[in-house]
Amino acid sequence: MNEAYLKSDLHVGTVDSNKTVENINDSNKRYFVSNTCGQRFDEKHLLKKHFQAHTELKQYSCDVCHKDFSQKVNLNYHLRTHAKEKYYSCDACGKLFLIKYHLKVHLRVHTNEKPYSCDVCHKSFSQKGDLNRHLRTHKNEKPFSCDLCYKDFSRNSSLQRHLRIHYNEKSFSCDVCHKIFFRKDYLKVHLRVHTNEKPYSCDVCHKNFFQKSSLKVHLRMHTKEKLHSCDLCHKRFSENGNLNRHLRTHTNEKPFSCDVCHKSFSDNGNLKRHLRTHTNEKPFSCDLCYKGFSELSNLKVHLRTHTNEKPFSCDVCHKSFSRNGHL
Repeated sequence: MNEAYLKSDLHVGTVDSNKTVENINDSNKRYFVSNTCGQRFDEKHLLKKHFQAHTELKQYSCDVCHKDFSQKVNLNYHLRTHAKEKYYSCDACGKLFLIKYHLKVHLRVHTNEKPYSCDVCHKSFSQKGDLNRHLRTHKNEKPFSCDLCYKDFSRNSSLQRHLRIHYNEKSFSCDVCHKIFFRKDYLKVHLRVHTNEKPYSCDVCHKNFFQKSSLKVHLRMHTKEKLHSCDLCHKRFSENGNLNRHLRTHTNEKPFSCDVCHKSFSDNGNLKRHLRTHTNEKPFSCDLCYKGFSELSNLKVHLRTHTNEKPFSCDVCHKSFSRNGHL
């Protein structure tokens, strides 16, 4: 979803190629208005869902029969015709859950139950994760950093709002892969992916990184700092993105779908790798024999045929192999 941010009280953003949104700032209250029917929404995701009704966009696909649906809740209802698992349904909004505890947590949205309380200011929250994020305001923890001006934020959502001040309508294109960026600084950082320039180095293990923020996250591995906690199994993570990916192991959510074969994935990276099976794209090339590979891990294994490296050893006869599978 592309959006242009203008310096005025009236903002116009593009939701798709032929639909526009008005964001009206009225006494600090933001509204999102459908240009098609004039209906007004408090939140952008509700407007996006509303637009799907107009455009009949069907982006949620059944992995079993490949039938498409415009809304995820409709797909969830449909899945019950295939699945043997027991589903737990919310009587208020119809949302489905595979785990009864997930439904219990969700119901707090409707009942306004807030069992988690801050010991400092006594503010209450419906989920433990929300309380953990709130506690950073007291501890002054700011794990989210802007790659452009290096300002730090306690929440990822605050960082995303901040990034808008760097955006402008002028775009810069990468000559190698044609990816578009709003700022020249973004493009400069991106080009390091192609040049393999890694100017930020870890003082502990000397590993190098493209971006300062990546180094900052990496350092948590040495300090054992894990700020992000799963409310369901209490496993902790150093990155919020890793927590989000982990949560899908509980919900079995697979929001990334292949447009070619409709197979769904829990992680966007897995979808990108899968797409190469259709396009036969092989972006990773051997510098010695120029053989191409669809995945970096396959290139690393291939390089051992040149170096004769055999890192996997048998504990019984001590014979070594280049691949763990051969062991």
